[in-house]
Amino acid sequence: MTNRRKFLTGAAGATAAAASFAAPAVHAKSTIRWRMQTYAGAALAEHVIKPAIDSFNKVAGDEMQIELFFADQLVPTGELFRAMQKGTIDAVQSDDDSMASPTEVTVFGGYFPFASRYSLDVPVLFNQYGLDKIWDEEYSKVGVKWLSAGAWDPCHFATKDPIRSLADLKGKRVFTFPTAGRFLSQFGVVPVSLPWEDIEVAVQTGELDGIAWSGITEDYTVGWADVTNYFLTNNISGAWAGSFFANMDRYNELPPHLQELLKLTMDSSHYYRQWWYWGGEAHLRTQGTKMQLTSIPDQEWATVEKAALKFWDEIAAESETKAKVVKILKEYNAAMEKAGRPYRYG
Repeated sequence: MTNRRKFLTGAAGATAAAASFAAPAVHAKSTIRWRMQTYAGAALAEHVIKPAIDSFNKVAGDEMQIELFFADQLVPTGELFRAMQKGTIDAVQSDDDSMASPTEVTVFGGYFPFASRYSLDVPVLFNQYGLDKIWDEEYSKVGVKWLSAGAWDPCHFATKDPIRSLADLKGKRVFTFPTAGRFLSQFGVVPVSLPWEDIEVAVQTGELDGIAWSGITEDYTVGWADVTNYFLTNNISGAWAGSFFANMDRYNELPPHLQELLKLTMDSSHYYRQWWYWGGEAHLRTQGTKMQLTSIPDQEWATVEKAALKFWDEIAAESETKAKVVKILKEYNAAMEKAGRPYRYG
């Protein structure tokens, strides 16, 4: 019995030792972690980005998690591009204009005057008229991965005093986007640049007379409707154009299935904003109680639309790439006019 016991014990030990030698230890893969910053403050981000990121994290699970930061939390919005390029931030949601991208297409991000009439114009321009290829090429030159563009809300004025004519715009200190401000300055508007979170207080203290940064949905969502009294129904653009971007190296490190999941998540974000803004703009114009609607007569507003076409030509003269984008915008809008209702109304 003793000999048998020693034999079994020795055999078991030898088997265990052999198994240990033959099979290397298996270690769980570490979770890929990204930091993404959006142009939007917390209240707005609840709609324009957070649902999509929450969805991505839920599906990706232990494979990957994206930590979302709001406007100016990690770096000022104007420094987003550089931070992403260096890898300080892994991904960004913003328009090209606000984050000061050093590309030839930066001027077209945000609100390029009258480039679109409706939110659906933006994805069609990118996915069917070739803007996606131009954007991808331009950002690849500077080591950033352009991922996907989508539409946000139209650009209206929210002001403390009523705007009923172009003359009423003169001298108004307005928070707006760089390119929009450059265009509007010819009508006497004084563009002001401030951190996003400071805008509400700036209007209350009189540092700003108004905001030309959004539609009425955002005015109510972020609190600007509480400090302004009037909403101008004329807009200088039918939709804000913004994109998702990523540090090129970090994006290329992702396995194909996570790149695809990221694409699906961005598409879901674009879809959410389409109906949220479209329904919100109409509902708050008709049911909102905080702002009184005003309008500039169509004949007078046509002056602004005509000035936009001249502005387009000025931009096109600056470079070959800008000329290519403007050419596409002209072709697209001409096609929409020719198509007639509901694409364009006379």
